[in-house]
Amino acid sequence: MDARSLYSRLGGAEGIRRNIDDVIAAHLSNPVVSQRFKKAEDLGRLKVKAWEFFCAGAGGPETYTGKDMISAHKGMNITDAEYEAVTNDILSALKKNRIDDATAHDVTAILNSLKAQVIGV
Repeated sequence: MDARSLYSRLGGAEGIRRNIDDVIAAHLSNPVVSQRFKKAEDLGRLKVKAWEFFCAGAGGPETYTGKDMISAHKGMNITDAEYEAVTNDILSALKKNRIDDATAHDVTAILNSLKAQVIGV
């Protein structure tokens, strides 16, 4: 078992930034969710908030300055299929960036724990 923090295993701030860039690119080309992301008013801001969220959630020193998950997704009526598509995009980005399976499993567990705060709120 790797005793390093999740933040470290994801490559720290720069590794997480690379993953976020790949995740957003994947969302933009994913037919299940692309329209939601193409409608985003400011993709740069979305990337920053996603980066902060992943960094802080993975145990890094960065502070997340965005909304809580329920407030951020309220009224969007996100479906299970959309959540699954986003999760798969995240896992594909991790694989592309050569993140090991155990770390990807830990990220999946976090994503699964957030699902109820995003689906249908």
